[in-house]
Amino acid sequence: MSDQNELYSKVVRAGKRTYFFDIKSTKGNDLYITLTESKKTFGEDGVDNYQKHKIFLYKEDFEKFKEGLDDVLQKIEELKNR
Repeated sequence: MSDQNELYSKVVRAGKRTYFFDIKSTKGNDLYITLTESKKTFGEDGVDNYQKHKIFLYKEDFEKFKEGLDDVLQKIEELKNR
């Protein structure tokens, strides 16, 4: 990728969707994460394009985001085992 502030990228392909987990830095060298969902779609004319949705996650929110994600993943496991 051409972003000079991009330090690391992890691509996860999951069916019709692709997820990108990118670590980037600001001009002040603070780190943040972008989470991008990309989904291939087809228009009425049959031409394919990609819908993208992006979330920016800043360093002050890393721990709270992780706690929330861990919590819902644990709850999913509990619900599956009922």
